[in-house]
Amino acid sequence: MIEICLWAIGLILVFEGLVYVLAPSMVEAVLQYLQALPLSQRRFIGAVIALLGAIILWAARIIA
Repeated sequence: MIEICLWAIGLILVFEGLVYVLAPSMVEAVLQYLQALPLSQRRFIGAVIALLGAIILWAARIIA
């Protein structure tokens, strides 16, 4: 179980790092856009992303 958690954290860090290496100006633009949104909309976006992640994990478990 710990091995799976370490793989997941490692993959997240790799993808996050690649985003900053390949498109740093786009990251800044997205952060400015998010900063302009009301807090309630940012929370909603975060909830949707978390739900999408949970659905992907659930689907991966069903498939495997």
